[in-house]
Amino acid sequence: MWFARLSFRMTEHDQRTLYRLQACPFCERVVRKLDEYGLEYKSRFVEPLHSERDVVKRVSGSRTVPVLVGPETGATLTESANIVEYLDAEYGKGGN
Repeated sequence: MWFARLSFRMTEHDQRTLYRLQACPFCERVVRKLDEYGLEYKSRFVEPLHSERDVVKRVSGSRTVPVLVGPETGATLTESANIVEYLDAEYGKGGN
């Protein structure tokens, strides 16, 4: 389930932030969904080498991308499928 990788922690971020790689198809899937819903976000492009993605590990506990940090709750979401499912639930038909 998508919420299994959802962690709630307050961060210093004051806006929605997407940690991503250039030309990553999983990251682009999230970008398309954010754009579809007209949601503002800041892109933080991370190091291509998995072992050098320390900023991502500090935020999510893992070095994989994409990672979306929400400003409303400080929630950190990982995995593109989980992020897209969350965005659809929150902003799609039937969402808030």
